[in-house]
Amino acid sequence: MNFDLTEERQMLQDTLRRFLRDRYDTATRNAILDSDSGMSSDIWAQLAELGVIGALFTEEQGGFGGKGFDLAVVFEELGRAGVVEPVLDSAVLAGGLLADLGDEAQQAHVETLIGGGLHMALAHGEPTSRYDLNRVQTTAKTDGDAIVLNGHKAVVVNAEAADYLVVSARESGAVDDEAGISLFLVPSDAKGLTIQGYALLAGGRAAEVMLDNVQLTAADRLGEAGNAFAAIEARMAAASVAQCAETLGAMETATELTRDYLGTRKQFGRPIGTFQALAHRFSDLLIEMEQARSAVINAAGHLEEDRKLREINVSATKNLMGRAGRLVAEESIQMHGGIAMTQEYELAHIAKRITMADHRFGDTDHHLERFIALAAA
Repeated sequence: MNFDLTEERQMLQDTLRRFLRDRYDTATRNAILDSDSGMSSDIWAQLAELGVIGALFTEEQGGFGGKGFDLAVVFEELGRAGVVEPVLDSAVLAGGLLADLGDEAQQAHVETLIGGGLHMALAHGEPTSRYDLNRVQTTAKTDGDAIVLNGHKAVVVNAEAADYLVVSARESGAVDDEAGISLFLVPSDAKGLTIQGYALLAGGRAAEVMLDNVQLTAADRLGEAGNAFAAIEARMAAASVAQCAETLGAMETATELTRDYLGTRKQFGRPIGTFQALAHRFSDLLIEMEQARSAVINAAGHLEEDRKLREINVSATKNLMGRAGRLVAEESIQMHGGIAMTQEYELAHIAKRITMADHRFGDTDHHLERFIALAAA
């Protein structure tokens, strides 16, 4: 089987890598992290101009990609450079659900999103839901011609910058039923919507979103009433593949920084990388990198398959990336020593990104249990 990139994907990778190498260094990122917004509107506009956001949508949706390998190419480069702009949350999750389920009027927003003129956020997770996508306590009740939303959404990434939020709410069924969950397109200035923002450890910003009698209409619903779970699960699978590719890119940067450090740092008159113990530890990192890359390729290649095959490969990849990422982050820091923990050094941010990636969309333990359950089924 040929895993080489197509000519179009290779061009996208080369263009994005050159752009980020020239425009996105450690000082630039630190300045972005220190800003009130936690992101750069200039970088966002330039990514859109390069076609990066368009590569995450299919031709039918107004883009020119949208497949698993398109996501992998884009997010590996974003991870390699440690980009903190909310491409995943705005485009893959919220924008993807809008493109998948929206009617003609709603999908008009997708074109604006691809052009860089719109931000979105997915408000799905709740304080008690952990990693269970089916556990939704936020309610959507019909009151005459209005649909009234009440609930609390937790850790909604990019909520403060979003023009629209895609909000999940339960219209029927028990709190953990898959059936009965709907999605709604909610403008960020809707009456009764409260957004309390905060910075995230690995970069970017998130918020607690409170919905207090937010009034919508049936025209604000995405797709059919109560049938949104399958679309949410599919989009979470795409986001997981994207994040695994992003983690792979970050692991590559951590490995490259460690290789350079071992080759330049000297003790007893020679580079410390020539010491056998460190050489063996670095060899272990290279082996983990090969496994991680194979896992990402496998998950990206199965993203368009049927639900069971897709989900079992996503869980297998998330589990492996969590374990491999933890090893790469810890070993890179230990082989560097104290310099690895300074904010001015690239590895400090990269290691945090790798570590925190395991706690989003399900950690290693969650996906090991899920993999076993899917395989048994």
